[in-house]
Amino acid sequence: QWQLVESGGDLVQPGGSLRLSCAASFRLNYNVVGWFRQVPGKGREGVSCLSLIGGSGDYADSVKGRFTISVDIAKNEVYLQMNNLKPEDTAVYYCAAGAPAPYCSRSQSDYHNWGQGTQVTVSS
Repeated sequence: QWQLVESGGDLVQPGGSLRLSCAASFRLNYNVVGWFRQVPGKGREGVSCLSLIGGSGDYADSVKGRFTISVDIAKNEVYLQMNNLKPEDTAVYYCAAGAPAPYCSRSQSDYHNWGQGTQVTVSS
């Protein structure tokens, strides 16, 4: 069974940092991987993505310069380093994996494996 399990969500003050981790039960060879987030009553937003073939990445404008996606192929783990967190970053964060592609996409429809989500709350 192909699974993704996120961890690292927490309550943090504005301006703080968190690193989310996503452990895959399968080998992340050439997949596209991504992080999404969702708040109650809103659709799921693509935060960041990375193509393991081409190495290209993409970020939502709201997180550019603050968030960084990375992968440890040996550990089959995906990370999202989040710095200078803001209250509007509060959401459930999901990692996802999609089919191999030279460029990544932040569209949900391009991903077929999803984790269960981890809560990030930014509040003083």
